Amino acid sequence: MKNLYNALNLKKLIMLKELGIEYVEPIEKFKEPSIQLPNNIDKLKDIVLNCHLCELSKSRTNVVFGEGNINSNIIFIGEAPGATEDATGRPFVGRAGELLTKMIENVLLIPRSSVYIANIVKCRPPNNRVPTAKEALTCKPYLDKQIEIIKPKLIVALGSTAYKYLTNDNIAISKARGHIINMQNYKLIATYHPSYLLRNPSAKKEAYADMLKVKEFINKVN
Repeated sequence: MKNLYNALNLKKLIMLKELGIEYVEPIEKFKEPSIQLPNNIDKLKDIVLNCHLCELSKSRTNVVFGEGNINSNIIFIGEAPGATEDATGRPFVGRAGELLTKMIENVLLIPRSSVYIANIVKCRPPNNRVPTAKEALTCKPYLDKQIEIIKPKLIVALGSTAYKYLTNDNIAISKARGHIINMQNYKLIATYHPSYLLRNPSAKKEAYADMLKVKEFINKVN
């Protein structure tokens, strides 16, 4: 939550500067208990839809909060919304989303609607660039709260950016993929992002193997 508090504090300082205040007494630091995110997914979504804590809010069309079954045992988390996602406000609905849907329904043999899908950041970075560390860390408290509310047993990190910010590990996705690791309250497995698979079809075989491990895990916990 620290990055969220810092962003709010910075926003307050900028507002004072815009009002023409050149010097003020030190502003009291935000205390964690005073800015608790709600434990209700709909109330959390309302907050996120009105977020302006980073530069991505200036260029977005829509906030892409996430969607799916909030009682699911599994969450798929990608990097960031693309153009189609930004236009619709829904995650993974472009070409990469179509491939993800096939991975879920043809390999796991469950409907896409039965899982939850989100991204590290909620707004599209310009030209589909990788989110900066500042953008990712400012937005991550929202994702952390989604995870806390949903309480998944497994998170599938789609691509290196998702894996990095979920684990704080910079290992290459080619080495991280396919291994189920223990996190504090859930397990995590990484695989290639669907957009990478569209550019590199030869990697689909490895992604298929990863999804079979996901399927095996789901069958055990259900």
